[in-house]
Amino acid sequence: MISLEENQKKDKNSIGYMLLDFLKTFVLCAIIVYLFTTFVMRPVQVDGLSMYPTLHDDEIGLMNIIDMKIHDIQRYDVVVVVNDAEITNGEAWVKRVIGLPGDTIYAKDDVVYVNGLAIEEPYLDNEYANDIRSRGDQFTHDFDKVTLGEDEYFLMGDNRIESHDSRAVGPFKRSDFKGKDIYILYPFSNIRFERNGSL
Repeated sequence: MISLEENQKKDKNSIGYMLLDFLKTFVLCAIIVYLFTTFVMRPVQVDGLSMYPTLHDDEIGLMNIIDMKIHDIQRYDVVVVVNDAEITNGEAWVKRVIGLPGDTIYAKDDVVYVNGLAIEEPYLDNEYANDIRSRGDQFTHDFDKVTLGEDEYFLMGDNRIESHDSRAVGPFKRSDFKGKDIYILYPFSNIRFERNGSL
């Protein structure tokens, strides 16, 4: 016959094992989440209208970290950058890559030129941008030539009239890039994948 004292000891042992199992599970999950968000994908929330209508304010998704680490940055990639210095004050920005190292970039008459050639920007052919153009306004205002160094990238938002980007703060370096491509997961009605916008 088992005494009351022995039952209490068993109960205490059971609670101890349960707590230990819970702690092990919690630590394992925390490690998995840390590794996933450090090396694979990281949550990102769109703040503002600089990439509208490609990305909408308050949308939530995941940025691709691993693809950015193993592949080169391409023109038209949608990227997340952070510059801890004076450029972004440590804030993450979502922009599009327009200029690559060594490129010379300028805009004239609502057209962006890279190395003397007009680039095609199909992601700017939308109702929002065309409505602004139909009023006789430029969607991309003129800016002077910028020649990029060997580790410099020129970034612009798709909402050219609202975006604070390389036109104002200058080029970004490869080390400023934290992720590329955005998998929009919320709101659920807008689930999609935004990446390189080339033809």
